[in-house]
Formats: sequence, structure tokens, C-alpha cells
Amino acid sequence: MELTSRQEQIVKIVKENGPITGEQIAEQLSLTRATLRPDLAILTMSGYLDARPRVGYFYTGKSGTQLLADKVKHITVNDYQSRPVVVSHSTSVYDAICTMFLEDVGTLFVVDAQTTLVGVLSRKDLLRASLGKQTLETIPVSIIMTRMPNITVCKKEDLIIDVANKLIDKQIDGLPIVAEVDRGSGFEVVGRITKTNITALLVDLANDEII
Repeated sequence: MELTSRQEQIVKIVKENGPITGEQIAEQLSLTRATLRPDLAILTMSGYLDARPRVGYFYTGKSGTQLLADKVKHITVNDYQSRPVVVSHSTSVYDAICTMFLEDVGTLFVVDAQTTLVGVLSRKDLLRASLGKQTLETIPVSIIMTRMPNITVCKKEDLIIDVANKLIDKQIDGLPIVAEVDRGSGFEVVGRITKTNITALLVDLANDEII
């Protein structure tokens, strides 16, 4: 977040004189309290200042980089998830390839007859299968997919920074967002989080579109 010259003045005053009331800040700037109210609200919401009733404003001591890090550490998967693309475990490799291209995704999630997650298909999985001599229309994806429990998953309430670390550590394009099913062990796929979602977050941060 880039501060205006007046906001920078306010931060400097609070840093040198805090805790200090809004009226005292306004007096030093020769402005009214009402004029400063939007600036004080922005600085407080952004984390540069903190406010306590009957005490006033004080400087948090955090740099812009620290404030950005704090902001990212509170963003959850739910804020940036996408719609999952799911195929049945009996789907042929040929149809899975068509689905991947039509949906323009890098990962397909495979479910059984009860819609429980049983596998994941990546571009590499499908490419490897297509290099073989078998007819792709006759090979079910269940033969080539990565199976549970070797699938990395996440949940809606997980922090997006933790998911980003998983994507880097596992060197994969995306993770299924899952919820536990009531009928027993296993997961239902409720979303997906990918490198594209992480990129969208980065763009929003650069455009200061996250509070």
C-alpha cells in the first residue's frame, strides 16, 4: 500500500508522539478531526496504526513488508478457490485428455461411484499413457492415476501460504480442496487451488485490492 503525503505525516506524528488522540493529530496538521477520519481509518485497517478507546492512536512499529506478510498469512484457501474438474474412475484416458483440454486445466480429480476422491490425474500422467501402444479409448484412468493415500489435499479453512508451500514442495500444479464425507472414510472434492489462483492473489496484492 502506498501512503499519501498526509498519511505519511500522520504516521510520523503518531510514531513520535503516540499514544495520541485524533484531535491532537488534527491540531498538529491544522485540520479538523472529521477531515482526518478517513486517513486514520485506512492507516488503522492497514496495520500501520492501532487505536485504543480513551488512549488514542499508537504506531505498530511494522514496516510495509511486515504488514504485507501479516496480510498474506491470514488469507485462506476459501478466498481464492476455483471450481474442481472431476471425472469418474471408469472414464477412459482418451476422454480424460479431451476433458483436460476442453476445461483448460492442468489437473483432473478422479472420484468413485459415491463421488469420493480416489485419484488425481496430471498432464504428465496422461502424456505418459498416450506414449504407450494401447488404445486410449480402452484404458480407464484408474490404471494411470495417482491414488489415495498418495494425494496431497487441503481444506477451505487452510491458509493459502501453507498451500503454496505444498505446491512448491510437491512440484505440482494444483490441489483438491476436500471435505470429509459423512458416510465413512474418504473425501468429497469441493474445489481446487492452483498456481493460477496463487498468481491471482499476487496480482490483487500488487493492486492493493485485499483489505
